[in-house]
Amino acid sequence: QVQLVESGGGLVQAGGSLRLSCVASGSIFSINQMAWYRQTPGKQRELVAHIIGVSSTNYADSVNGRFTISRDNAKNTVYLQMNSLKPEDTAVYYCNAALKTSDYSLLRNYWGQGTQVTVSS
Repeated sequence: QVQLVESGGGLVQAGGSLRLSCVASGSIFSINQMAWYRQTPGKQRELVAHIIGVSSTNYADSVNGRFTISRDNAKNTVYLQMNSLKPEDTAVYYCNAALKTSDYSLLRNYWGQGTQVTVSS
């Protein structure tokens, strides 16, 4: 059993900052990639940022330069530092991890339950 639990969401004014955290726990052998997605009502879930290892990162154009993804492998934790927030960043943010539960298992995707981020103008 694997769980991903996000925290750090909330209400912030435009221009402010928030830091999201996501801890993966349970029967984890190795984690390949971790990522943050977001979704607003009526729209598809979109990739915000992902990280492979501790230094290979990629960002959506809409957040590049404002958001920073990082990872603590020892804690199975991924962070998303969000600066210069805009009202259009308002969404439910989901953590995603591609991981193996044993040396012989396939790589599978797991999702957190989501955390709401609301940016007021």
